[in-house]
Amino acid sequence: MNNELSGLGLAMRAGKMVTGDELVLRAIRSREAKLVVLAGDASSNTQKKFRDKCGSYGIPLLVGYDREQLGASIGKPERLVLALTDQGFADMIRRKLGTTSEVEYIE
Repeated sequence: MNNELSGLGLAMRAGKMVTGDELVLRAIRSREAKLVVLAGDASSNTQKKFRDKCGSYGIPLLVGYDREQLGASIGKPERLVLALTDQGFADMIRRKLGTTSEVEYIE
């Protein structure tokens, strides 16, 4: 596992993350999500959906890695989208992942 992604596993173990389309959308709508991480190999429709939703609610979105890497980082099968629900973890992940070449997009 990439060292940059180790913070995602820590957030998962701390209970400060939700995964899956519907749970992440619910966290965005309730403004519980502090950072959304989307797999770079997500379909263009899925990317557009989460870019639009995060943009509407003012939640930072990070697109990068692939679904296998995201899933492995949190000890689960493939994951397409994750939402961090703690500001401290979100800041740490943005600092760690924002400087790597694996990240395609961050806003």
